[in-house]
Amino acid sequence: MEQLQNQLIDWRRDFHKYPELGFLEMRTASIVADTLEKLGFDLLLGKEVMEPTSCMGKPGADDTRSHIEWARANGAIEKYIPHFEDGFTAVVGVLDSNTPGPTVAYRVDMDALPIYESESDDHLPNQEGFRSSNNNMHACGHDVHTAVGLGLARLISENKENIRGRIKLIFQPAEEGARGAKSMVDAGVVDDVDYFIASHIGLGVHFNHFVASNNGFLASSKLDVKFTGDSSHAGGHPEEGKNAMLAAAAAVSNLHSIPRHADGATRINVGELHSGSGRNIIPDTAELKMELRGETTVLNEYMKNYAEEIIKGAALMHQVDYEIDLVGEAIEAKGSPELAEILKESADNIGLTSILEDNSAAGSEDATYFIDTVQKRGGYATYCVFGTELAAGHHNERFDTHEDSLMTSVQVLFDSAKALTHE
Repeated sequence: MEQLQNQLIDWRRDFHKYPELGFLEMRTASIVADTLEKLGFDLLLGKEVMEPTSCMGKPGADDTRSHIEWARANGAIEKYIPHFEDGFTAVVGVLDSNTPGPTVAYRVDMDALPIYESESDDHLPNQEGFRSSNNNMHACGHDVHTAVGLGLARLISENKENIRGRIKLIFQPAEEGARGAKSMVDAGVVDDVDYFIASHIGLGVHFNHFVASNNGFLASSKLDVKFTGDSSHAGGHPEEGKNAMLAAAAAVSNLHSIPRHADGATRINVGELHSGSGRNIIPDTAELKMELRGETTVLNEYMKNYAEEIIKGAALMHQVDYEIDLVGEAIEAKGSPELAEILKESADNIGLTSILEDNSAAGSEDATYFIDTVQKRGGYATYCVFGTELAAGHHNERFDTHEDSLMTSVQVLFDSAKALTHE
């Protein structure tokens, strides 16, 4: 186990040093694919496991082509690049025992965040030489998740004679912003799955503690909004201008005034507003980046519909055009208690302090698409959390994790695989 522990740390530090944003995980995906193939897994790659029309917030062609060259220059395995070069970067590894049994799927995410990592002398990745080599950062632990997925693959491969049914390891792109899971669900990745387990490290859970079913996820929609009017000289001919900035400002103030709902919690935030090119120029464009959340999918739809009407009204009031682009979305979901019980027992088996479920309010996660689909088809699904010490909170430039949590995460997931597939 010491050898695997060292391998997990090596994998994690390598992924941490070379972070890639959503739909651009070409280097990461190529290493994942190569490792899985060497361990005896059959591979499904790129568009084989992603429905292109269901991808949200995907980078443009120029950014994608540029990143291909970065990936090649930084250790991507060329054999697999053709599968990912159009920005469809999902990897699914399948190990079929060819004996009757359930299909068990484990999902991990691979993408990083557009955060510049701390250069502080007391930041461990800086001290140990695995600080990010670019302007992005694994500030949410997806480098850990990817390493854990590969560690699980190795243990399953080494013990495949004891496995019944099939194991599916799902390496998902673009979890940040809730953009990648729906495309995999719509491609049928979990249509045959009996048991589905997604996992995460941290999220406020202490080191050597475990939550078998984290249920507090809010449904969410991420919107990019663009207002387009006409520019004009503000002093010479103000009547000829159509002020997109005023439309955006009216929208922002009214969006934050959407009435809350009696049926549960709702959230809204306009996080970015960009407009204007000079003090004497009436702005002809304005762009908003915003998100909505609801305790249920119905409440999130209430917020989204209300927001769209406000945006439309602001555009009409200032005689400008508008566009709304849905760039990410997640739904509500609740774990299956039956499967959570099995995971809790697996955590107890290796000495973790575990609880069955946590229903407190959390953020949003697009793994909920997988969970919902599996459950609607009669299967069982859950989202579990492995506790770890954090140097700083998630999405922080000083984020770092306790690397001992890598091995315990792999052990719990592997124990659950044995429990679900053994005679």
